[in-house]
Amino acid sequence: MGEVIHTVSAPAAVGPYSQGIKAGNLVFISGQLGMNTKTGEIRYDCVESQTRQVLENLQAIAQAGGSSLEQAVKVTVYLTNMDYFELVNKIYAEYFSENPPARVCVEVNRLPKGVLVEMDAICVCN
Repeated sequence: MGEVIHTVSAPAAVGPYSQGIKAGNLVFISGQLGMNTKTGEIRYDCVESQTRQVLENLQAIAQAGGSSLEQAVKVTVYLTNMDYFELVNKIYAEYFSENPPARVCVEVNRLPKGVLVEMDAICVCN
């Protein structure tokens, strides 16, 4: 199967799944919400804050699996409103300034815990 990745630096899974799985030289990171692990809080009124936290959570899990966002090859972005697209892209570009990974961005009706944005990723390990 693969090695289960778990870190206290990212939110615990909210269902029967792992934060990530390392299989061969790839780390598959489950969808991350904008929950701050230090406070347990989500800024429900701020897509910018949620987006930054989502990316920080992805980074923490990637690092726990021996990788990093710089080694991401695929990211999926889920938005509850495509009006957030420009702002999310601006923040996303800060984390992927060079050689950005392949990506999909879709608008969805709802996301877990009522968040505005969720992302998952696949990263290559060293």
